[in-house]
Amino acid sequence: MAFTVSDETLGTFVPIAVYWIYSGIYVILGDLENYRLHTKVEEDVKNIVSKRTVVKGVLVQQAFQIAVSLLLFAVISDDNGIAKPQPSLLVIAVQFLVAMVVLDTWQYFMHRYMHINKFLYKHIHSKHHTLVVPYAFGALYNHPLEGLLLDTIGGALSFLVSGMTPRTGIFFFSFATIKTVDDHCGLWLPGNILHVFFSNNSAYHDVHHQLYGSKYNFSQPFFVMWDKILGTYMPYSLEKRKEGGFEARPTRD
Repeated sequence: MAFTVSDETLGTFVPIAVYWIYSGIYVILGDLENYRLHTKVEEDVKNIVSKRTVVKGVLVQQAFQIAVSLLLFAVISDDNGIAKPQPSLLVIAVQFLVAMVVLDTWQYFMHRYMHINKFLYKHIHSKHHTLVVPYAFGALYNHPLEGLLLDTIGGALSFLVSGMTPRTGIFFFSFATIKTVDDHCGLWLPGNILHVFFSNNSAYHDVHHQLYGSKYNFSQPFFVMWDKILGTYMPYSLEKRKEGGFEARPTRD
């Protein structure tokens, strides 16, 4: 009998593998000082949490993510053993777009509220902002409750509302993982195709991680529409530093 892995299992574990593999690539590229948004010295000095602690924190969040994902698939799956037919590419494209908008909407308002509410910021969201200089594998370094609310529940909602199949979910959540890691990578690499299609990028999100931008650029991980609609968009210019690399400087009056 051939060994097969279900779409539900792949949809749960493939995005986690993608997270660490893609982050690992950026760890290697992190020595390219001419493409960094902050120097390595700033990364070591400004961040008040160790990389070991960040890895542990991300693994805890991913454990919650696995549990919720398996529970969700167990609830919605059919037990008749008959695989559902896969939709057309056009339907999949529409489902991707719907899921992206749902995830962005959920995360914008939850993220913004965690900044507005002083209790939630102090005790929950501030953990993520201990990374003043973001780096790739710190993308999901959050308080476990924040990880559950923003990422895990947001992902479940985008999956359910869009109506995508578990097989489509493998690709969507892997893509969302790549995008989230890319936004936190701390690098501005030439030829990054994600920057061609998305204004929400590593420089855009870096602005939010700085003190002057903490009340702006809440949108994540795909579009910037809610920031622009609701007046929390902070424009910036990407300037070269004399010592090498780039800096995202705000241009807001």
